[in-house]
Amino acid sequence: MRVLVLWADDASPNLGVRALGSGTAELVRRVWPDAEITFQNYGMRVPELPIGRVRSLVKERVLGKVGMQKWLAGFDLVIDTRSGDSFADIYGTRRLVVMSTVAEFATQAGVPVVLGPQTIGPFDSRSGRAIGRHSLRRSALVMARDSASADHAGELGRTPDVLTTDVVFALPRPDVPLTRDVVLNVSGLLWFPNPHVDSAKYRHTVTRLYRSLRADGRDVTLLAHVLDSDNPDSDIAAIAEFSSTVATDAEVVLPTGLDDVRTTVASARVVIGSRMHACLNALSVGTPAIPLAYSRKFTPLLADLGWEHTVDLRTSDDPAADVMRELAAPTLQADAAAALERAHATLAVAEQALREVA
Repeated sequence: MRVLVLWADDASPNLGVRALGSGTAELVRRVWPDAEITFQNYGMRVPELPIGRVRSLVKERVLGKVGMQKWLAGFDLVIDTRSGDSFADIYGTRRLVVMSTVAEFATQAGVPVVLGPQTIGPFDSRSGRAIGRHSLRRSALVMARDSASADHAGELGRTPDVLTTDVVFALPRPDVPLTRDVVLNVSGLLWFPNPHVDSAKYRHTVTRLYRSLRADGRDVTLLAHVLDSDNPDSDIAAIAEFSSTVATDAEVVLPTGLDDVRTTVASARVVIGSRMHACLNALSVGTPAIPLAYSRKFTPLLADLGWEHTVDLRTSDDPAADVMRELAAPTLQADAAAALERAHATLAVAEQALREVA
């Protein structure tokens, strides 16, 4: 089997994207152990796939100068991850159109295209809904990673074939001793001005939270989950500022890769994360995680696993106090174990669906 995985990879500075890429590859290899997997993403391109602009893709489709269709036809299966949450118009129409065009051209090359486990929607524009509807209709298999996404897809005329969960739960679980107490992921996306939450309020929240944890006698480790790159939302600068002004006595972990992150969260009693995959990495290794949610992609996915310990930055009157209450929940560890068991069960359904599509 030759499998093309779109819009995720195993080398991105965003370790959530790496988790998506590596988790998808692991899911594929559960079905086809000897599969040859190729990643294509914005930072990992081959000349045959000019993914920079829609115009470049369409021009190549018409003229065929670099052999895009022949290259796509060389695969047995395409798994389109849409970066986990980009099958929507929240990041603008251009991104949606580029990703959807690549999937369409793969279908035209005669290769089954699977929409891998991901968030579907929201589509708030007429053009976004039209593009979403077309992509759903043309997909050989549609997987949603939460029930809200499944409902959204159904509204567009294609009920997903599989309701599963995030592929991070397919990754192997590291066996490490418990050496840390609280691991706190501070997000550069939210630390600086952004369209999701008020960055000043976010800074105030994590500052209050850190001081509350220390006053409660908890040891805190700061963890970056998006590393330095050309992308301005890296966690590194935010953590550097936070550790120099607030958390001056905290351990700081700047991981070297996905394995390093998973080892770190596996060594903790609990993780508090603003990056969704910091929390999912934790839960997938059995560590309780309290998300500081900033978008709708958090709660439905976690609630489907029975995990109800999410604090939403957009709706909570006092997120720091809410986190401290969740930390005190007597069932936290048992709930994490139950969520992990549910995740493994629902991924088995995704495996079977893949066996049947190719």
